[in-house]
Amino acid sequence: MKKILKVVGALAGLVILAVAVFAVNAVWFRPWSLRVFYEKVFITYALENPELLTSVGIAEKFGYRAHNARLADASVENALADLARTRRDLADLRAYDFSRQTPSEQLSTRVLAWYLENSVAGERFAFHNYPVNQLFGIQSSLPTFMVTQHRVQDVTGAEHYLARLGAWGRKFDQVIAGLRYREERGITPPRFVVQRVLTEMRGFIAAPARENLLCTRFAAKVDALPGVPDAAKADLKARAEAAVSAEVIPAYQRLIAYFEGLEPRTSTDDGVWKLPDGDAFYAHLLRSYTTTNLSPSEIHDLGIREVARIEREMRAILGSQGLTGGTPAEHLARLTREPRFLYPNDDSGRAAALADYQRIIDECLKLSPRYFGRQPKAPMEVQRIPSFKEATSPAAYYQPPALDGSRPGVFYANLRDMSEVPRFSMKTLAYHEGVPGHHFQIAIAQELKGLPTFRKLLPFTAYAEGWALYIEWFAHEMGLYQDDPYGDLGRLQGEIFRAVRLVVDTGIHFKRWTREQAIDYMVAHTGRNRSEVVSEIERYIVMPGQACAYKVGMIRFQELRERARTRLGATFTERGFHDVLLGGGSLPLDILDEQVEAWIAATARN
Repeated sequence: MKKILKVVGALAGLVILAVAVFAVNAVWFRPWSLRVFYEKVFITYALENPELLTSVGIAEKFGYRAHNARLADASVENALADLARTRRDLADLRAYDFSRQTPSEQLSTRVLAWYLENSVAGERFAFHNYPVNQLFGIQSSLPTFMVTQHRVQDVTGAEHYLARLGAWGRKFDQVIAGLRYREERGITPPRFVVQRVLTEMRGFIAAPARENLLCTRFAAKVDALPGVPDAAKADLKARAEAAVSAEVIPAYQRLIAYFEGLEPRTSTDDGVWKLPDGDAFYAHLLRSYTTTNLSPSEIHDLGIREVARIEREMRAILGSQGLTGGTPAEHLARLTREPRFLYPNDDSGRAAALADYQRIIDECLKLSPRYFGRQPKAPMEVQRIPSFKEATSPAAYYQPPALDGSRPGVFYANLRDMSEVPRFSMKTLAYHEGVPGHHFQIAIAQELKGLPTFRKLLPFTAYAEGWALYIEWFAHEMGLYQDDPYGDLGRLQGEIFRAVRLVVDTGIHFKRWTREQAIDYMVAHTGRNRSEVVSEIERYIVMPGQACAYKVGMIRFQELRERARTRLGATFTERGFHDVLLGGGSLPLDILDEQVEAWIAATARN
């Protein structure tokens, strides 16, 4: 009976979905179907991106799992079709009478319109990117997705895993075709990107198939399945090994061959100014990431001012500890090498660091209700970044929880080299990636009631990263750095790191700095070791503009808080302010500004 009900539920969900998609395309239905249209835009996109559906876990609520056996179409033709669909969606959205919408609908319409309009404005730059690079791309993201997000809860999940392995070659071939398409249009990555990716891919397929991560992790999941006969488990594992041998490894070999042929045709010019219409492309990226109209020159100058201000604050703390003379960066470089701030570079040191990260987060969680009315229901874990991707990963990152509650949020810490994890920087990193940073912002957005699905998932970098960087600063207001001058120094090191990004990102992509100029500037002002800085600069080269969103967003959050405090006086509360910031999901900064203005006015009236 349970199985019958489950099948009926799944069919009902699909029928509702089909009716919704049909209805939203029926002209006669439009006056009553705006909410359905919102969902149609998300559903259409999600159905064409099965990895996304697997990641968020939303379809399983309806009992729908077929997407877990597929990989998204990565062809040029599909990308062009996506662009055409975006134009149609924008035209359809504009057909709805804005004046007849509720305030909530109007906000959703404005957010979706901003996103679609920006996408259409950047259509001519749709292929101005490096889809395979040292940070992300099919060669690293697909294995990571398979081992960390594809769920093998039963035999069906295992069969879906095998089906995805079987689709590996087709997807790689689509990506290779897309790389050739870009190359024909003068869009090729810098030489170092090709070299890094070649090293990564050669390493990934160096071992026999049975020792490949895709087989070993799958075998562990299969072995853990209850009620499955040993013979069936052995068959599943053997089929995985065969698929890796027949599909996965040859796919990597073809991509390796393409990059080996591309390498002699690349240059050492790193900025996107070298691409067709590169300056206009960079301006579009800055608008996309910061959700402002700040020009490259304005952002560059803002960064220089912020670097100078933060260095003054750092000198004050250093002086209070008897550390005078030299630059703040020089002092930080020495402090990060002092044994009192370091863990042993072994498994015991890594275990201790993970435990300390968890302690920091637990302590913050106890204090957070005083400052944040909204609290996420989803739990969060601290884990080490998988060893196979540590070398090219940042110091930490956050993975959101699944919408169906099957997977918690995860704060991943990079523990490849414990000399890169000074104790005085750990609080700032934990607050940013975990609590009350990305975990609060993203998990709460996913849990909001009454919002269209796209409002829970649509990313605006300046909002998300601006919030997390604002939280680093607000932790000081919470007293979390009280009697911890070195921890506060670590906070300022994190902030100056983001201010320097404004300078070097615009330096590389607008002012035509060389890679070495950018590296030297970052070393001189952050106190980070040169190898770490090289990885950072190489990140900005393949993700132009993205790193500028952090500080621009943080400054806007601080400005909004100061405005609210000044205008509301004694009626201002941190809880109320943070609740309005987190209560609408991710927003472009100008729209967020309007929401805070409305809250200030309403609070003042009451």
